[in-house]
Amino acid sequence: MSKSLKRVAHALDAADIAAEIIEMADGTRTAADAAKAAGCALDQIAKSIIFRGETSEVALLFVTAGGNQVCAEKASALAGEALGKADAKLIRAQTGFAIGGVAPIGHLSPIRAWFDPRLCDFQTVYAAAGTPRHIFAINPNELIRLSGGVLADFTL
Repeated sequence: MSKSLKRVAHALDAADIAAEIIEMADGTRTAADAAKAAGCALDQIAKSIIFRGETSEVALLFVTAGGNQVCAEKASALAGEALGKADAKLIRAQTGFAIGGVAPIGHLSPIRAWFDPRLCDFQTVYAAAGTPRHIFAINPNELIRLSGGVLADFTL
């Protein structure tokens, strides 16, 4: 088991959440891939989008429903600073995850996070579990609580 996957499993265990981590043979690099593999609706995929704060130079996490897109203006207003593209080096350094497998929990460093309210329309959502081939199912309210995220409107 990879270090990234272990961190996610540990975060779930530490919160006493019995979420099964599922390995997908074909990978889950996109929300559509993950939804197909999980047999769920596209919007049940909790998609982790990382931006770089232009002033703070830290990674900021926006978790959105699989079919939604982040509105840069709304996201910047929530973050209180202009946002730019986070490169693979920043993402790996702050979260410990590689692009395509960024989980909303189990980060190496604390991260500010916001959640798309659309995710709360479902009893269960699926999120990356630290690798491009692993996901886990969880109640969205539990995921928000566990991540320390804030519900906010930041989608197009």
